[in-house]
Amino acid sequence: MRLLIADDDPQLVRALRITLSSHGYEVLAAPDGAAAVAMAAKLPPDLVMLDLGMPRLDGVGVIRALRGWTSAPIVVVSGRTGSADKIEALDAGADDYVTKPFQIDELLARLRALARRTPGASESPVVAFADVTIDLAAKSVTRGQSAVHLTPTEWRMLEFLARSPGALVTRQTLLKEIWSSDQVSDSGYLRLYMSQLRKKLEADPANPRHLLTESGMGYRLVLEG
Repeated sequence: MRLLIADDDPQLVRALRITLSSHGYEVLAAPDGAAAVAMAAKLPPDLVMLDLGMPRLDGVGVIRALRGWTSAPIVVVSGRTGSADKIEALDAGADDYVTKPFQIDELLARLRALARRTPGASESPVVAFADVTIDLAAKSVTRGQSAVHLTPTEWRMLEFLARSPGALVTRQTLLKEIWSSDQVSDSGYLRLYMSQLRKKLEADPANPRHLLTESGMGYRLVLEG
């Protein structure tokens, strides 16, 4: 799988190239935003990992340029921790956001989750965590030996998260997919339905381990833990 890294920190890029290559990725590297766009056009990547603060063209500019012609998953790896920066990157078309400094195991897990979303990636009809099993084909959920009743909206929210386990799904994406409108605003719908899902599926709904909130951004279904 071809991975394009766009970052102006040569030491970080060198370390990532060594680590990611050892995990089977074909790593390409660009030192600035303009070079990243040119390289992506010449050698289309399967995954893109980029920083926001780059010379010549910043990360948001790169995301917008790439989204003009490719749907390859994009993960932002940046030292910027403000929610405004994260939301701007996600609204521009990024799929996930990792804050520096990061644990390499977490980054690898995020990349694996994004790789499952690429065209042609295999998709299992069954997703499981703890004692919960989600059958996407049968549209059913069981916990232990018992069937779990979900409302149609609860199911649609859970299904969308389960189709991309481990990956961040933004609030805007969920609102658009569930209510089929670009105009709908989050007036508590998502928090309400997520709370209901946690009550039905989490061992400790007040301290969820699988149906997680990414503050200011969206939600993530984590299978491990």
